[in-house]
Amino acid sequence: MALTSLPRTLAHAAGNARAWLRRDPSVIQAERTPFEVIHQQDIVRLRYYPPLPAGQIEVDGEMMEVATTAQPVPLVLVSPLAVNMLIYDLFPERSLMRYLRARGFELYLVDWGRPGRAQDHWTLGTYIGDLLPQMLTKVREHSGSQKLSLHGWSFGGLFSLCYTALSRDPDIVNLALIGAPCDYHANGVLGEQYQRLAAVMQWIQRRTGWQVHQSKPALWRSPGWANSLLFKLTAPVASARSYAELLTHLGDREFVSNHATNSAFLDDMVAYPGAAVQDILQYLWTDNVLATGRLPLPHCDANFSDVTANTLLVSGKQDPIVTRACIAPIQTLVNSDDVSLLEVPGGHMGILGGSQAAKAIWPAVADWLLARSGEQSEATTRGVA
Repeated sequence: MALTSLPRTLAHAAGNARAWLRRDPSVIQAERTPFEVIHQQDIVRLRYYPPLPAGQIEVDGEMMEVATTAQPVPLVLVSPLAVNMLIYDLFPERSLMRYLRARGFELYLVDWGRPGRAQDHWTLGTYIGDLLPQMLTKVREHSGSQKLSLHGWSFGGLFSLCYTALSRDPDIVNLALIGAPCDYHANGVLGEQYQRLAAVMQWIQRRTGWQVHQSKPALWRSPGWANSLLFKLTAPVASARSYAELLTHLGDREFVSNHATNSAFLDDMVAYPGAAVQDILQYLWTDNVLATGRLPLPHCDANFSDVTANTLLVSGKQDPIVTRACIAPIQTLVNSDDVSLLEVPGGHMGILGGSQAAKAIWPAVADWLLARSGEQSEATTRGVA
């Protein structure tokens, strides 16, 4: 490097660093796919993604035909708690929403919003039995279709499965459950921690009669910054390495842009409402109710055996947050004639929007849905060219 070019190089790197720190829109590539908010209830918004222009889109470096015929069964993506919606539309060439829309799905996304103190009384039942049914009613009104497919990642999968059991909704045709938890005590290293916590919680209850629901929900609120930190601690070496690589590539605008886009998701998680955390601690981690097909709701007689929808379970081979052993019991707990488990590469985020998802995961899930959503046109059966 010529000595005279050093100041210019340093200035360029400093400019990229400032853009990264400020989350400058010029370096954030997420949410480029157009959508409309067709309904809002409190902080919860329902998005609709209109058809893409005819032609082709780029998916992970290759061209893909855009379907010209809509599938008859709309697809509703049910998001989890704690995350922002960037993961669904992270990069223009690696956007799950663009991909699914190009495959011909009438596409909706439930965005739970950013819970504040005013939502600390929201329980898991609020999402499963109140908010999600309202959103699905609006989807049906907007689409004109009673039949729906649900695509749920992480807690979104849990919500989708529990709603279908609770409502006994016969018009939920398909459930695509991506990294959806079930048996928390069988969840690898984390499962061992849940078992230890359960032993402590049960000991306290036996000795004192106290349960977590007897305290104020606001005390259990989990803020967004804490959720971001805990997520990164599931892979601390990889997290540290990514920031070290950023420092050595500050002169590369494309690298900085990619890192800033991923960070816009990872560094900006949202809070869990306090009452939802109480339910997680008691019903999921301590009582492990899902492992026997019960719902994480008080005084509820619904069971996973009430689910008859076609069910696809997707498990990440490198997922430490929801392992295959945690997911697998759903196969025998639901009452469907069509249940399958697909093991794919990736961790908990990677199985939805990681670098391998566009080729290793999205086509398999979309093909499974298309095969169970009515007649397929020639356009919708084409994969990445």
